[in-house]
Amino acid sequence: MTDGIPELYWEATYAIAMALIEHCPNRNPENVGLTELAHLVQSLPGFSDDPALVTEQILLDIQTVWYEEATSL
Repeated sequence: MTDGIPELYWEATYAIAMALIEHCPNRNPENVGLTELAHLVQSLPGFSDDPALVTEQILLDIQTVWYEEATSL
């Protein structure tokens, strides 16, 4: 943890999705491309992973969870 903010890594799909809901409340996950999604994740407070480690599948998983959680609220 850094200053009370949990560190986020690419494999933390659910935590990243919840952070996106909190920090990008006006964004619709369906309208975010994968390149933009990668930039959004990397700009989240606490994101601490190597940007080079991300794969298309990881981004698709994050986007799916983000969509499912955002539409269930």
